[in-house]
Amino acid sequence: MKRTLLAALIATAGLALATGASAQNFFRINTGGVAGTYYPIGGLIANAISQPAVPNLVATAVASNGSVANVNAIQGGGAESGFSQADVAYWAYTGTGTFEGKPKVTDLRLIANLYPESFHLVARKGANIKSVGDLKGKRVSLDEPGSGTLVNARAILAAYGVSEKDIKAEFLKPNAAGEKVKDNSLDAYFFVGGYPAGAIAELAATGGVDIVSIGGPEAEKLVKQFGFYAVDTIPADTYKGVGAVKTLAVGAQWVTSAKQDTTLVYNITKALWSDNARKALDSGHAKGKAIVRAGAIAGAGIPLHAGAEKFYKEVGLLK
Repeated sequence: MKRTLLAALIATAGLALATGASAQNFFRINTGGVAGTYYPIGGLIANAISQPAVPNLVATAVASNGSVANVNAIQGGGAESGFSQADVAYWAYTGTGTFEGKPKVTDLRLIANLYPESFHLVARKGANIKSVGDLKGKRVSLDEPGSGTLVNARAILAAYGVSEKDIKAEFLKPNAAGEKVKDNSLDAYFFVGGYPAGAIAELAATGGVDIVSIGGPEAEKLVKQFGFYAVDTIPADTYKGVGAVKTLAVGAQWVTSAKQDTTLVYNITKALWSDNARKALDSGHAKGKAIVRAGAIAGAGIPLHAGAEKFYKEVGLLK
């Protein structure tokens, strides 16, 4: 009798474990390169929304090539969600800009606007690069294919009258570009992300880089041309020994597919703006403090996911 009862209990426990395991939802957040800002912010958010915050949810931050690659992964079912620059998300949804001639990603939906991403033009000291125009003839990395940075770098070069033929272009991840700057085999590279970026901070600590201004009438023209861009300033001493730098910024957004379950995304959105997530974001990364609920729907160039929309209506951000 005891053996029969024990066997029954073991079987019941095994069934419960199997049921619990099968009920888990795995939710990937595609981010960017590990040396940028997307990846650490994605890790903080993944931890904040995973169970018990959202029951049975296991969220993970996944390193990727960046905005364009993340949108493509969401469209193709290779990721449940991802981070994207606001301009890239809009272009994908409307089939314009860098997505012109490609099928519109009409299922792309917004969970939240996160923080402004600042344009960095990082130059090796001694390379005599004081402006975007000085890049002519230099060895410059524009970031890798699939990144939002590559899209922005090309727009900036064009605005200042510099073509890719005018430079010795390379297409590297920021950490690889930083290493080449350090060993003098690269003169400059573009990076778009929240400051301070760890890889750039490390370079600045060695005293080997300048952050070049992206300002003037050319920058103002870009702001008028692309409504997603805004004038920005990287404060003095954000990077050791570097003064205040005038530049541009674009919003970083967390996007998903309309096909994701409404209740799931509602719970994820609610968890993102919980007190526990607030503490994690404030203490986990300098840019985390810029992620605030009041700005969650700012600069939304694509529709909100139905689950996110429901939450924002409940808290009064939407009518």
